[in-house]
Amino acid sequence: MFTGGADGNGHLPRPRRPRRGGLGGGGIGAPPGQGASTVQPHPAAPPCTDYDMAYFRAYSHIGVHEEMLKDHVRTSTYRNAIMHHQDLISGKVYAVDASDIAIQAMEIVRENELSDKVVVLHGRIEDVIIEEKVDVIVSEWMGYMLLYESMLGSVIFARDKWLKPGGLILPSHASLYMAPITNSQRYHDSVYFWRDVYGIKMSSMMPLAKQCAFMEPSVETISGENVLTWPTVVSQVDCYTIQAQELETIIATFKFTSMLQAPLHGFAFWFDVEFNGPVRQKSKKQANQSLDGNTQNASPSSKKKKPDVSIVLSTAPEDAPTHWQQTLLYLFEPIELKKDQNIEGSVTISQSQQHARFLNICLKYFTGDQWYVKESVMR
Repeated sequence: MFTGGADGNGHLPRPRRPRRGGLGGGGIGAPPGQGASTVQPHPAAPPCTDYDMAYFRAYSHIGVHEEMLKDHVRTSTYRNAIMHHQDLISGKVYAVDASDIAIQAMEIVRENELSDKVVVLHGRIEDVIIEEKVDVIVSEWMGYMLLYESMLGSVIFARDKWLKPGGLILPSHASLYMAPITNSQRYHDSVYFWRDVYGIKMSSMMPLAKQCAFMEPSVETISGENVLTWPTVVSQVDCYTIQAQELETIIATFKFTSMLQAPLHGFAFWFDVEFNGPVRQKSKKQANQSLDGNTQNASPSSKKKKPDVSIVLSTAPEDAPTHWQQTLLYLFEPIELKKDQNIEGSVTISQSQQHARFLNICLKYFTGDQWYVKESVMR
């Protein structure tokens, strides 16, 4: 997506797993004097690893971008956010992408006779040269489970190096949610199928089927009917103030109470992002008070009704589906829950030491007088 800006802007590469798609986020200009951007020393660019190069190559495939552009919820919400803030937007755009799709982006710019307004820079945001400060940064950095792929670090880099004080960042805030879920159909399709395969007993395959189906997180679409409780907030991100080191490890505690009697098959994660101007950004103290107060076990839909939230892109099960879907951590063995039974514990999400774009996930939870641990790697 290409957008316009007043005096320049930063546009960030938007890689994602090869089965998802879209053109990289655009940057646009906003007037100085609104809000305040955290002033940081210019960060040193991280090295570009072999993992990074393979990651960027995956985003050279047109199918990735086609899928993301055809995600109507995603694309229309970004368009609406840009139009909502159009009084802050005019002038030159720097469109930055690390993959070779930037070459096609240059052709699109020429095809639409926008060469006088849009400058396509082929390279990492950490490596390109922009000769001026920018007013607006627009990026679609969110990965599965919000933080997969670690693209937010590039937004932080661009913010600290190029964004003017009072500049606009879209999206501005993000929240990651989790909730216990039930999904008997998934177990039937992936595991119990092996009990009788066209009249042949294959139950011996079931342990292997569980390992193959549920060892790693699964990205799929569920509905609100699969969710057993109100969700809890795992993490909140303020793009105006967040620092890269805060993303290395996230730890959250939770306590759920099942609303019905059903088997617990796993836990689901999803996110939403808000497109607020810098004037509306919260202080860290206010954000913490909000997290400790009403949002800890609140429906994400209720967040949309807040008067200070203009536009929200949600990937919640009860909302229209997106290419992000939801991220599911399935248990190898379901747990039978009674109505009003508690599930409490903690979740730790950390960047992998093997490759920072991967996520290590550790769930520790207690229910029915027993502790359980589920560990997984999203790669």
